[in-house]
Amino acid sequence: MSGVALVTGASRGIGAAVARRLAADGMAVAVNCYPDEGMLAAAKEVVATIHREGGTADVFPADVTSAPAVDEMFSLCENQFGPVNTLVLNAAVTGRLAWDTITESEWDRVTAVNLKGALLCCRRGFGGRHGPDGGTIVTVSSVQAQLGAPNALHYATTKAGLLGFTRSLARELGPRNIRVNCVMPGAIQTEEELEAFPQQDEVRRIVLSNQILQRRGQATDIAGVVSFLTGEASAFMTGQTLCVDGGWILH
Repeated sequence: MSGVALVTGASRGIGAAVARRLAADGMAVAVNCYPDEGMLAAAKEVVATIHREGGTADVFPADVTSAPAVDEMFSLCENQFGPVNTLVLNAAVTGRLAWDTITESEWDRVTAVNLKGALLCCRRGFGGRHGPDGGTIVTVSSVQAQLGAPNALHYATTKAGLLGFTRSLARELGPRNIRVNCVMPGAIQTEEELEAFPQQDEVRRIVLSNQILQRRGQATDIAGVVSFLTGEASAFMTGQTLCVDGGWILH
């Protein structure tokens, strides 16, 4: 595989694993992160790891909810690596709040990153005069889009929105041979989870009671499916959602 991939929200967790995997697949990878000190430092470490493994990557910080920032990010990437032909929309925020305590500003924050950010990146990368004819877009949803979850109405709503986003954009871009697919992770053990839920024995018990496969999902499990969706093996797939959840939805 060759070309240029831009992965949003790639400073750690699933995004970082995807960036490393696509670099290992032979792509030049633009590692996006929100431009704050902590995320920028983490993104630089992801790039350093890719370099140590012989890959090509650099950090492109940007707030994906800002059209000017997204435009600048793509322009810098294009100048350094060439046109982006693979876009992975992983940037997301969440928050554990009872549905009737979600403020308007919190609702707007979550929908801006999780949905508006996806639109702005796709529009800049593949809309109008931008981007090549041919390419792949992968959105990252969540099993919460189908199952729902307490204290996550805003997050689950946006992740469900990405399913319709994926199908509709696939119809828009299909005539240009641009494929749009979605990966739907289950309970994936990431740095964010470890920070939010330090009692991992209890988390493991709860998660495995809802899964068929009796092990914790890892970010690399999602990265492998993204690699498939961006590669030639999936060349006749578009508008599809692949659930990678250890059998959570089937349980």
